[in-house]
Amino acid sequence: MDKGKKRRREDEEIEAVDSDANHSLSLEQNLSFSDTLVALRMMRAQFPHIDKVSIQPFILQSQLYSSVKDRTQVDRELESLRRDKVVRVFKLNTGQDDHGIMFLDDYLKQVEHVVKRMEEKKQCDLQVFKWFKVHVIESKLEPCIGHQELYALLSLGGRMKDEHISLLINSGFLTHQLIDPSMYWFAIPNIGSILKGLSQGRKELLSLLNRRRYKKMMLAPLEKKHLRLSPLDMRFHLRDLIGSGHIKTVHTPTGIVVRVSKD
Repeated sequence: MDKGKKRRREDEEIEAVDSDANHSLSLEQNLSFSDTLVALRMMRAQFPHIDKVSIQPFILQSQLYSSVKDRTQVDRELESLRRDKVVRVFKLNTGQDDHGIMFLDDYLKQVEHVVKRMEEKKQCDLQVFKWFKVHVIESKLEPCIGHQELYALLSLGGRMKDEHISLLINSGFLTHQLIDPSMYWFAIPNIGSILKGLSQGRKELLSLLNRRRYKKMMLAPLEKKHLRLSPLDMRFHLRDLIGSGHIKTVHTPTGIVVRVSKD
């Protein structure tokens, strides 16, 4: 397929994703997509509304693996989207290989929301957030950054103090790497309680399936169930555990069956 036709097809799929009709489709109806951007747009549209937590939609890399058949394609396209400043990739503390993906526009909205809340609380030294947005987010696209590089980039905005970096850490924009304290992971503010729910929801869903006879269940009724321990919906967790390989899908004449993977 030539590039022009491929681009037209992708545009058509993205338009379909953006139409309201698709937001309510069941997981069985949109389990897989032709490419990574289409999958990201659909999952962003389907991100659950979470009460009492101000968080922009994010997608797990494992969810992409459940939706686009070729993992190498996902990795390649995700790297391209990251370099083109369409998305940012974040290391999550819920597992060794857990990465969250947020569209850059959404991440910038998250930054603005946190700064606005701090302004309302009359906290000082907020100019560091502007320096962070203009000089760090714009130029450092990788998931992590070293202390010296961070200090140098922030210094482009004004006179730096160690308290500025402490403010970024305390506000949830950076976390120290455990292996090397001079390195920081970029982080998503306000995500802590959701990540706790993500870990608990994973266990709850696997426990639910393990209690079933043959450790399997039809996807359609399973998707309608509610998890008690997670603010994220069943669809979010199913995509995650399918992509990480903890559960498998089997196509049958009566629909898709979900089962726990054999160790």
